[in-house]
Amino acid sequence: MNAVAPPLDIAEPKTVIRVLLVEDDEDDYMLTRALVSARENANIKLDWVDSYDRALSMIGTNAHDVYLVDYRLGHQTGTNLIQEAFLMGCRAPMILLTGQDDLTVDQSALELGAADYLVKGRIDAQLLGRSIRYALRQASVLAEVAQKENKYRSLFERSIDAIFVANNEMHFQDANPSVERLLGYSRDELRQLNPARLFADLNCLRELRFNVREHGQIKDFEAVLITKNKRKRICLISVWAVDDVVGRPEWYQGIVRDVTDQKRAQQDLILAEKLTMTGKIARSIAHEVRNPLTNLSLALEQLKDELDTDSEYITMFTDIIGRNVDRIGQLITEMLNSSKPRELDRKRQDFNVIVKSTLQLVADRIKLKRMRLETSFDTNDCAALLDSDQVKTALLNILVNAVEAMEEGKGILTVRTGSTEDNRVYVEVADNGGGISDADRQRLFDPFFTGKSGGMGLGLTATQNIINSHKGSIEVDSLLGQGTTFKLYFPR
Repeated sequence: MNAVAPPLDIAEPKTVIRVLLVEDDEDDYMLTRALVSARENANIKLDWVDSYDRALSMIGTNAHDVYLVDYRLGHQTGTNLIQEAFLMGCRAPMILLTGQDDLTVDQSALELGAADYLVKGRIDAQLLGRSIRYALRQASVLAEVAQKENKYRSLFERSIDAIFVANNEMHFQDANPSVERLLGYSRDELRQLNPARLFADLNCLRELRFNVREHGQIKDFEAVLITKNKRKRICLISVWAVDDVVGRPEWYQGIVRDVTDQKRAQQDLILAEKLTMTGKIARSIAHEVRNPLTNLSLALEQLKDELDTDSEYITMFTDIIGRNVDRIGQLITEMLNSSKPRELDRKRQDFNVIVKSTLQLVADRIKLKRMRLETSFDTNDCAALLDSDQVKTALLNILVNAVEAMEEGKGILTVRTGSTEDNRVYVEVADNGGGISDADRQRLFDPFFTGKSGGMGLGLTATQNIINSHKGSIEVDSLLGQGTTFKLYFPR
């Protein structure tokens, strides 16, 4: 006998619960209808279909609040129907009706999304009504939770800020696309990644973990993170604990802000101020010193004519005076050259060619000191708008310092070029010399700061000035006893 669903009454009050029974046995339908007809179930309206296909058709109309599904439906099963209904987008609760207790069937139904299961022959009117109302209330709660989860998931996924979820060891549990873009790792890679690989200094990770565990949160913790492509980014990390129901930290949520560009801009501003001050000092010295220095030089020449130049004693002192007069004049000239703004003659040219030609200028030094040169040049297009003479000057200062920092007969100078994802070319110069301390590295580009005897301390100042004129940047990494690496970046 084919069952026909009664016509829907759209005028019924909203408190009515529309239930569809999927049952191929008419006797079971009559028993279920009798249970629904009980006084305590007066607000339940029961419809009935007797086949799998009819059930799918009715489910597609979304006309019912709850579905009672028999486990055996001809060649199909109720669990198949629940699964297919879920794939169709049905989110109304479904209660599975079984003929006997079968934990395997029950567990399978619940895993597929069934709200409950009832054993035929053990159902009374009260149990049936309570199960229907509970399933409906549970579905409403789950729908509300899902709606909130979708809202916050959307905020999480679309946030410009890099947001992550981690355990108490700071191992990633989840991360949004902004974290992936910042660090270069996919979400799955981050879950498998040891966080120690992200920190340039492991002490920073230890301090971060300690503060989070001790205080439950940390705000704007500054650390240098290493991306997948080995680039260093200065970041501010904020982390806070999310507690469980008894107030114990269950997991941690955090935000990472990349402040590398802001830091670089601050450093460039400080350097520009230093160069401006150096320029003022240089011009003041040039004005105040060069005139008396010229008079001193003329007086020295006149004195030589008046004195006995055959005397070695007199010649020694006049030579000392002459050399120091020349050195003061050279110092003033180099101060002016290192601090004044560079007027660039930029042309599009191959960066590799400039680096190779600069290496030729130090080739003799490298051979005389019996050092080894290792090079690696990017095979991709490295063309950029550069002033070749100025770039050679900047790079030559770095190369000469690297050669002089290494021990004769043991030095290894490594030079390689490359390009970055943000449309820049770079040259990396690495030596295996004695390295630079952290304190000295902070002052490396200060005017007149030098670690070499006889040096004026203006070479790296001039290099920084040239790179700034190109709107580029420079990075320095060094470890005492292991060596130093300079990276010079130039925009294309």
